[in-house]
Amino acid sequence: MKFDLPAGANPIDRMAVVGRAYDRVDGPRKTSGTAPYAYEHHAEVANPAYGYIVASGIAKGRINAIDTAAARAAPGVLAVVTAADAGPLGKGKFNTVKLLAGPEVEHYHQAVALVVAETFEQARAAAALVRVDYARAAGQYDLAEALKTAPLTGGTSKEGSSSPAIDRVGQFEEAFAAAPVKLDQRYTTPDQSHMMMEPFASIAAWKGDELTLWTSNQMINWGRGDLAKTLGIPKEKIRLLSPYVGGGFGGKLFLRADAVLAALGAKAAGRPVKLAITRPQMPNNATHRPATAQRIQIGALADGTVTAIAHDSGSGDQPNGQPETATSQTKLLYAGANRKISMHLAVLNLPEGNAMRAPGEAPGLMALEIAMDEMAEKLGMDPIAFRAKNDTQVDPEHPERRFSERQLVRCLTQGAERFGWAKRNPRPAQVRDGRWLVGMGVASAFRNHINFPSGARVRLDREGRVTVETDMTDIGTGSYTIIAQTAAEMMGVPVDAVTVRLGDSSFPVSAGSGGQFGAANSTAGVYAACVRLRESVAQRLGFNAADAVFANGEVSGGNRSVRLGEAAAHGELVAEDRIEYGDLGKTFQLSTFGAHFAEVGVDAYTGATRVRRMLAVCAAGRIINPKSARSQVIGAMTMGVGGALMEALAVDKRFGLFINHDLALYEVPVHADIPHQDVVFLDEADPLANPMKAKGVGELGLCGVGAAVANAVYNATGVRVRDYPLTLEKHLDRLPAIA
Repeated sequence: MKFDLPAGANPIDRMAVVGRAYDRVDGPRKTSGTAPYAYEHHAEVANPAYGYIVASGIAKGRINAIDTAAARAAPGVLAVVTAADAGPLGKGKFNTVKLLAGPEVEHYHQAVALVVAETFEQARAAAALVRVDYARAAGQYDLAEALKTAPLTGGTSKEGSSSPAIDRVGQFEEAFAAAPVKLDQRYTTPDQSHMMMEPFASIAAWKGDELTLWTSNQMINWGRGDLAKTLGIPKEKIRLLSPYVGGGFGGKLFLRADAVLAALGAKAAGRPVKLAITRPQMPNNATHRPATAQRIQIGALADGTVTAIAHDSGSGDQPNGQPETATSQTKLLYAGANRKISMHLAVLNLPEGNAMRAPGEAPGLMALEIAMDEMAEKLGMDPIAFRAKNDTQVDPEHPERRFSERQLVRCLTQGAERFGWAKRNPRPAQVRDGRWLVGMGVASAFRNHINFPSGARVRLDREGRVTVETDMTDIGTGSYTIIAQTAAEMMGVPVDAVTVRLGDSSFPVSAGSGGQFGAANSTAGVYAACVRLRESVAQRLGFNAADAVFANGEVSGGNRSVRLGEAAAHGELVAEDRIEYGDLGKTFQLSTFGAHFAEVGVDAYTGATRVRRMLAVCAAGRIINPKSARSQVIGAMTMGVGGALMEALAVDKRFGLFINHDLALYEVPVHADIPHQDVVFLDEADPLANPMKAKGVGELGLCGVGAAVANAVYNATGVRVRDYPLTLEKHLDRLPAIA
């Protein structure tokens, strides 16, 4: 199905099922422990062996020699695999560095060998016996130092956000110089780790030259293609299965070492191999969100009209890597006739930087939305009024392109009313609650919507049961449920009459889970397949497909109704299609908007910050399931609190590693850190996005949260902190005097 005209009225508009809050259809399996994750396919894999990765002890250099003799002789060991044993290996399209080092080492904890044994404990013990002789080389691990000579570099996150090396509109320098009110500030965000609950894990089994891999992956087709390229075998010889994923946040978008090494280990051992990357190996072995150093300049007239805006961001990555596209949102969020957007990329020998939830916009808004508050204060304006003053309904760089839907101001104003913004004291450090300094903060939320082709297969049996098959993944986001709702709405059956099968590369290729494009596009693909199935059903039952009504398990038209299952009385009906897009996404700007509000308390004695309450107001097209969408947003808000107050990978600039590479030292929010969270979805159906008239919301819930918390901390204390996370030592010595 080609979507190249705005969606008109269609069966989804009935919203008998879509748009309603449904419990997760996969919930009973997950809560009973019967949903198999990547490491748990016991029924399908008999007598597996266990793999354990030997990770590099240096960040840059060469392997002179690897002595595996003691490991091979250890009890239970079946095989030891190194790059020399594996033979020629390619590198996936989406990988920046090799997943098995040798002889060159590109980063700390890069895999250098795999030990396969009868038990996990035997594999781990034998891995400790592998001796590696390294020739350490000098590397660059200091972002601030490397950015001094870093070139301008454009790039893309590969899942939505992008910016050129430098982008100019008008005459920024002249307009900024002439502006009566100016802001010129610098902000930093740290390296961060995904720290998803389920580690990277795979089970590999060979049958002749065909490989089956049960793995934890967000993008089945991408992973299958890159695994084929890495191993040098045809894609058709690989089957990837990932029916349940225990969190990804972008870390599982791309092929990782567990998949490649499990496959190599299984080949070497002649047995299926289970491999999970250990928690302490994950931050350095896998990808992370790169740190940024950002500079924002804003010039405005006395009435608050922005006349000049510039945003420069610098980040680092391995050679041939990509920048963190932290300027992406600044191209579109606010008006301003004179603009300069730029990015610098430094070469660092730290582990590979790559996509983490809302790459680009999440760290970019952490800076931009503090800057907007700082500028509002200089102007003597309310922060919400200043943002509303500079709203735009067109792309500021290309005014001929209108936003398909843009309700940013409504998000801000309705959120302000709901949150009690009018009670906020605009003078910082004026409100106390016992020993707590109390403040409120706000930030705009923004994330682009991406149209992505997506396919599905739909089956109808004689009982009227509908089965959907697509390689779409459910990373804890509710894909099973919203796909079931879509099929139920289209075919006129209850949700419990729909079976959804996901995460199998033998199914039609979907959009996959990433970039907040998964829900809208995967359901649009199911919509397309259901349109085909409706046509087949109508033809089989003698109805005009255009006029037939599918409801209550029946098909009706004219003066007769027939049970849906009758269409398959003489054999199952199967339909397959995919949604493909025309130029609407180029003619119009498809984006999502929101507003985040936070109230914090800062202990006047210790400087400790506690979030007291939060609100997110989101405008993101039709919300397919408000219950699972709310879960997405409150999870993102929680992640935003982590980014604002505690999350940071600590870099050892001598040896090139992240020191706090486990959950004992890398702090994330816990239940005690998270207060009442409120989420509001504005009514919106975007006919320019897709037939579902839906867009994504899972990353919008994160974008802006950090700045809302930071702005609340400033309102509470009068101390402006521009370097995340806002840990207590950054403002303790500047807090108001205790009476």
